[in-house]
Amino acid sequence: MVIMEPDLGVNLCGIDMANPLVTCSGTSGNGKEISRFLDLEAFGAFTAKSVTLDTRPGNPTPRIAECTGGILNAIGIQSKGIDYFIKKYLPYLRKYNVPAIISISATSAEDYAKLAEILDREEGISALEVNISCPNLKAGGSSFGADPEISGHIIKSVKDSTGVPVIAKLTPNVTDITIIAQSVEASGADAVSLINTVAGMAIDIHTRYPKLGNVTGGLSGPAIKPIAIKKVWDTYRCISIPIIGMGGVATWQDVVEFILAGATAVGIGTSLFPNPLVVFEIIENLKRFMKDNEIERLDDLRGQVVVPETMAQTCAVTVDPS
Repeated sequence: MVIMEPDLGVNLCGIDMANPLVTCSGTSGNGKEISRFLDLEAFGAFTAKSVTLDTRPGNPTPRIAECTGGILNAIGIQSKGIDYFIKKYLPYLRKYNVPAIISISATSAEDYAKLAEILDREEGISALEVNISCPNLKAGGSSFGADPEISGHIIKSVKDSTGVPVIAKLTPNVTDITIIAQSVEASGADAVSLINTVAGMAIDIHTRYPKLGNVTGGLSGPAIKPIAIKKVWDTYRCISIPIIGMGGVATWQDVVEFILAGATAVGIGTSLFPNPLVVFEIIENLKRFMKDNEIERLDDLRGQVVVPETMAQTCAVTVDPS
């Protein structure tokens, strides 16, 4: 039997991606930063750092703390504002033949809508990712993503203000992520990305001070992958829109695991810091894995985790889309 070259391509809510890898917002800047190490076209899609309506200074330093299995960060959505982003970074992203997903962050539904309206006038944007899940903001952020009604309201306001696909980025820092996912789907989200960082804290035992200037931050890296896998699996069985799975991805095996749990695309972030070239390692090993197992398309793996019926959970809540 002759095995054709494996097809790594995926379609994410109408966006054709050459492979399932997409950058996690904030981990690769706005393109220029990581392009010093590898071509942006190595990714299936590129997600820019969350942009705000006006200039935002971010949180006090220190903003990063290393810990076992990952890092804590409390950047606080530092941004020079939407006008600067459009002038400085958007033209740069347009140079590449890779779908550009722009992440937006705000402290009100009205400002989310304004950002969407402004970006809707620009060329070269494949989708908007609505960040309603940052755990490092004093106002908005994760508190939005923890409330299904507010989350749905924000997504609807963005959908009403743009013609490009809208992706809702969800927080793991809730009791039941599926309730939020169902709410944003009912409000018009074209996809969801999950998970954002897990709220955490680290303390310097010598000074007795928190290691972050913001006191608490968001944990990313391999330590959170099992949490992310479960959230993706739970969500996949409760919604019909695509999922970008993310959280602790560092190897090709991690990518396969997320797809088996139900992800259409897979975000990669913290692991790019020590080794940006891991992208190529993941892609080549994915191809080898698919050839060895006679898998023609990644879509054939999606959601195919085998769970005995007696062990499977069911969705407890269904949101009425009306």
